Amino acid sequence: MRQSEIAKLLPSVFQQTCNEGQPLAGLLSVMERMHEPSETVLDGIESYFDAYRTPAAFLPYLARWLDLDRIFPEDCRQGGAACSTGIAEGNLRELVAAATELSQWRGTSDGLLRFLEIGTGMSGFEIQELVRAPDGSTKPFHIRVVAPGNSRPFRPLIERVIDQEKPAHVTYELIFRTPSERGKGE
Repeated sequence: MRQSEIAKLLPSVFQQTCNEGQPLAGLLSVMERMHEPSETVLDGIESYFDAYRTPAAFLPYLARWLDLDRIFPEDCRQGGAACSTGIAEGNLRELVAAATELSQWRGTSDGLLRFLEIGTGMSGFEIQELVRAPDGSTKPFHIRVVAPGNSRPFRPLIERVIDQEKPAHVTYELIFRTPSERGKGE
């Protein structure tokens, strides 16, 4: 807000004394400078709600609005300003952009696979729904998530995603495929 615009909001008796070099003019000048940071943000406010344009520091906050903080580490779920989400910035931007689509597929194999791929930035995840017990019978309500071997560093994130995206009544096991096992059934 410009100094002249602020002056128009003052009672007329003050407006009459608002001349260059007067104390009130100096005060209005300070007020103008104090408004500048807010006005700069407001001029580009739409960028804060765009996953690809929002400042990196605002990204975890935006993810919280979309209920993606459920996959953040526990210390990051408390709403602290700066936290390590365990997700690369580019992947978190992709998750925020896909949040609506992912919520529609929550609790399904396709949704879980898509979430894992976006969250880790890797492909090659597999979900096996007919998992055999040691006696040869099928384990009811149990899945096996087979992750690419090079995704091991993301294990905590993968486990948080599986915990949040699988149906509540389903148990799971997570295994990491070696490069030679790619494409083999288990």
